[in-house]
Amino acid sequence: MVNASIARNIVGIIGLNVISFGLFFSPAPTFYKIIKKKDVEEFKPDPYIATVLNCAFWVFYGLPFVHPNSLLVVTINSVGLVFEFVYLTIFYVYSKNKGRKKLLLYLLIEVIFFALIVLITMLALHGTTSRSLVVGIICDIFNIMMYVSPLTVMAKVIKTKSVEYMPFWLSLANFLNGLCWTSYALIHPLDIYVLISNVEDVPKPTVAAV
Repeated sequence: MVNASIARNIVGIIGLNVISFGLFFSPAPTFYKIIKKKDVEEFKPDPYIATVLNCAFWVFYGLPFVHPNSLLVVTINSVGLVFEFVYLTIFYVYSKNKGRKKLLLYLLIEVIFFALIVLITMLALHGTTSRSLVVGIICDIFNIMMYVSPLTVMAKVIKTKSVEYMPFWLSLANFLNGLCWTSYALIHPLDIYVLISNVEDVPKPTVAAV
């Protein structure tokens, strides 16, 4: 019989690192198109801005003094942060001035908010149980926001009757990513916060980001 810890690590390596890496890499064709045309056109940065904060909170959640034994959560979300900052840098370079100011404003708000949560968690909460509870709930909220953020392009899809701005491969990667994270969370020891934030995405493989 396979040890639960080994099974969890296998699912974690496949799901959290391989498939999640694919999820983070899936917008690459979109940004290749932006670089080639030197214009962001109708593409929106909303999903990537949401993902930056989402990854940052999951990295914080996975640290030993918040939620022990979550190294795989830290590694893949750290990689995700790098990807998202690269995407946002490209978006910034090829955006108009109005788009650049909006992007910087949102990132500044995210940095301030993240710093406040870290300070409150470390100074006001003691022990990994209470820290896991608070940070875990916040992670769930922003993970759901990350999955919902692509819906901001739905008006464009309906208006143009084209899914050009909602790529299929990112949709598929989102679905597989949610499936693997859900499996990882269910294997002992149960991680309720990882489970909640991903189980809602499993039945919806059609939801995609730009």
